[in-house]
Amino acid sequence: MSFDLVVWAMDNADRPDDVRAANARCARGEHAQRPADPRVVAFYNSLTSTYPDRGPRATMTGSPWATAPLHAAADHITMRLDESCPDAVLETIERLAGELNLDLLDLQDGTVYPPPVKAR
Repeated sequence: MSFDLVVWAMDNADRPDDVRAANARCARGEHAQRPADPRVVAFYNSLTSTYPDRGPRATMTGSPWATAPLHAAADHITMRLDESCPDAVLETIERLAGELNLDLLDLQDGTVYPPPVKAR
């Protein structure tokens, strides 16, 4: 069984319910027409440089993706991961989301993991 994670480029003032509401709009096919958020682009480029979602490596045995290519929009990336996805992939996703100030939504239970608060 696969599982889904989504990274969202939200404003710092947004709450977990805002992330879930944005995801619900996406599920209905409602996507904002806006330029791609640089954080989302950086996340996608970094993640797929190690774990490609296109070409022959995306469908090889050992790929973390249950569905490829990933769903990439201006403000989010949806990842359907294979059930045997290595922990290193999940750790990379969590690390990149934190570094790039992205919210991470676990679609299995609706938990939102906000980016870490940076010390001043």
